[in-house]
Amino acid sequence: MDPTAPLDRAGLLAALNTISDPKTGKGLSDAGLVKGLILAPGRAGFMLEVPAADAALYAPVRSSAEQLLASLPGVTKAQVVLTSEAPSQPPAPGVTRVKKGARVAHDPGAQAGPPAEAERPAHVKRVIAVASGKGGVGKSTISVNLATALARQGLRVGLLDADVYGPSAPRMLGVDGEPGFGPEKKLIPLEAWGLKVMSIGFLVDEGAPMIWRGPMASSAVRQMVHDVAWGSEAEPLDVLVVDLPPGTGDIQLTLVQKLKLDGVVIVSTPQEIALIDARRAAAMFLKTATPILGVVENMAYFADASGARVPIFGEGGAKAEAVKLGVPLLGEIPLDVALRQACDDGKPLSAAAPESPAAQVFAQIAKALS
Repeated sequence: MDPTAPLDRAGLLAALNTISDPKTGKGLSDAGLVKGLILAPGRAGFMLEVPAADAALYAPVRSSAEQLLASLPGVTKAQVVLTSEAPSQPPAPGVTRVKKGARVAHDPGAQAGPPAEAERPAHVKRVIAVASGKGGVGKSTISVNLATALARQGLRVGLLDADVYGPSAPRMLGVDGEPGFGPEKKLIPLEAWGLKVMSIGFLVDEGAPMIWRGPMASSAVRQMVHDVAWGSEAEPLDVLVVDLPPGTGDIQLTLVQKLKLDGVVIVSTPQEIALIDARRAAAMFLKTATPILGVVENMAYFADASGARVPIFGEGGAKAEAVKLGVPLLGEIPLDVALRQACDDGKPLSAAAPESPAAQVFAQIAKALS
């Protein structure tokens, strides 16, 4: 490869073919080991996905591939993530096709607890997931501001952005960079606003689409959970907040099966169209014996110039759902220009303007969950 030639996809794959697959002898690209290739200005990387039993065999290959990428013209950030291919998983215990009209919460087939193989990451005391069944309800806004509100209480807090298809934590926290590796070969999370943060957004360009099938996305999430140095024996993490992607698919089931959740917060807006999907999310967690800690109603109202509450998206929907589920309504977040602007600016309102009305609600929620 001409060292002065501009880097393109074909050239990158050709370069990776100079490194041999230790099992087949083929180049990495020809062996089909280059997954999720990212090529952006100044940045190159990919996922090296192998069977779990071969992880140690491919560790030197990962290092060689990353060094090769870093040496290519125009590349200032290189990242090769070694991840293990999970065997086909049966459905999570208790997860079944629910017929219309069935009452999931009282299904006798529901499991009595999390799967036996579920565990917390090392040196993490509690794990709280933030979920919704629908995109666009502000789940990531809630996750980021809840995490910073918990940190303001003096807790050691981590934030895992598990929405691999739409990572937003880097923008909302105003942080960018490339996670390095610690002495135990675990990824070192970035830090911002008192949080330890991990997101697939640190490894890809902001505008790059994540064209990944479900198993690969789930594998990436598993690695961000268990192959990250969230805490240490001397300084354990008090709570890890996990921002889940919307829906009830592969990633959510992977986390329920592999990650021991202490509970989940359901986020919805007041209107019925959002509540329908919030119910689906709640039903999934009930079926998998994951405690629902409460419901947060986002965009609950708009305060006009006089301070009167204007229920633009309806009123009371999330509160009614919380009553049905037998869980508390943790808070009602107003539709607030300052909250939106803070997220766009990478300055979470809970940390940058803790006395603001919306930030006070996040503080209330954090106190209820801590």
